[in-house]
Amino acid sequence: MVTEGTEKPTIIFTYGTLKRGFSNHVLLQDMIAAGDASFLGVYHTVDRLPLVCGPYRVPFLLNFPGSGEHVRGEVYAVSARGLIRMDELEGITRSHYERLPIEIRSESESESEKTMEVEAYYAHRNYAEALWKRNGEKGFRCYTEKEAKGYVKRKDRPQHLTFLEQIGIFISSNPNSCGCNKNLHVPSLPSQCC
Repeated sequence: MVTEGTEKPTIIFTYGTLKRGFSNHVLLQDMIAAGDASFLGVYHTVDRLPLVCGPYRVPFLLNFPGSGEHVRGEVYAVSARGLIRMDELEGITRSHYERLPIEIRSESESESEKTMEVEAYYAHRNYAEALWKRNGEKGFRCYTEKEAKGYVKRKDRPQHLTFLEQIGIFISSNPNSCGCNKNLHVPSLPSQCC
């Protein structure tokens, strides 16, 4: 179990494909089996935050407190070794997501008044505003099968494009493009890709 030993685990709030029943939960299952993670429960955010979908129905939590909904998700205690694996999946070094503090509250009646500060993977600030606008400044409370309908696994996406290029295409595909992706740094795409 992750709590054994002297290492203090990192507590992570998951809201999308890492949750039970979704495609990337296999990573957490492997980590739990290896003693690098443990499930702590179902929680929701104290602040309202936008939860939106990007390209291929990939979920993104946006760091815009006061917008969106009180997002529902699952919380895991994760070892340092497990955190490296999660950071890799979430593309931290590639500016896909950034891991930042978040305040959450348990959905358990007996603990509903207690809050705790943990960490979550937010859409990277370079494109978060553009994603929010691309989604019509509307989000949802929980990533469910309904929101995940149409999700495309990483291995089934175009391999000749980086994920940031895919995000850039998604954002600019809006016919009422807001032009707010000026901070998104993606290489120019060959004309045959568009």
